[in-house]
Amino acid sequence: MTQSHTVADDLESVAARVDAAVAAVAKLEPSAQAVALELKQAIEAFHKLALTTMVRHLKQDPRGKELLLELVADPAVYALLVMHGIVRADPLTRARRVLDNARPYMQSHGGDAELVDVRDGVAYLRLHGSCNGCSLSAFTLRKHVEEVLLREVPEISRLEVLTDQPAPTILRPEAQMSPDETKGWVRGPAVSEVPSGQMMSIPTERGNVLIVNLANRLSAYRNACAHQGRPLDGGMLDPENGTLTCPWHGFCFDVASGECLTAPQAQLEPFPLRVVDGIIWVRPQ
Repeated sequence: MTQSHTVADDLESVAARVDAAVAAVAKLEPSAQAVALELKQAIEAFHKLALTTMVRHLKQDPRGKELLLELVADPAVYALLVMHGIVRADPLTRARRVLDNARPYMQSHGGDAELVDVRDGVAYLRLHGSCNGCSLSAFTLRKHVEEVLLREVPEISRLEVLTDQPAPTILRPEAQMSPDETKGWVRGPAVSEVPSGQMMSIPTERGNVLIVNLANRLSAYRNACAHQGRPLDGGMLDPENGTLTCPWHGFCFDVASGECLTAPQAQLEPFPLRVVDGIIWVRPQ
């Protein structure tokens, strides 16, 4: 058995204990639930205070920084620090979240943007639809993307638009039309059926798709945990932290990126998603 498997097994065991405790608390009377939750929050606040102090001291010493980097490579330590907001996701992951948040605005104007990479302070993007071209609307949309990325991800100092794509168009008419079902698009529920903070699983010929609405930002993933492929639709969606926790073994995922916070090498399988006339469309691969 490899060390990584041992760590994963330990995480699974601990996560199962937490899930069992949370399930038990949910069955208590409201007054008892309130006491249990207050205890949980007090313990977490205590842990965060101590962890923050430890990380601050480690960062002040060169050898401490090296040790901290080694520790963060451990899935359990990484998940703990992320849970308490002490470690932030990498710039690429945060830039993707920012772009996802800006996507409804772009798509409502017939445009879209694809983040290719973030490297040496530069965000590389491909622009589509009315984001591309030289019209006033294209300029406005590009300016909007640039402003939100530079404001929300301080590590990014400028944007570079990749040109390895077809000739620009002023407006992409299909962006306003219902997707072509012969090209794999599947009609899903109305947006109103998946309110913010909720998720829904829909069956397709290519398997179940999980649609998640986090703060009015929609994402689509294969409804299968990256750990053992079990369905995620019965999991716990935490809108405050932007995470989804698998109901089977407690693996925790970043909803915006699909990144597994419990085991960073794992990832949810994302699918393209569009909203046309209030209807959600997905294209499972």
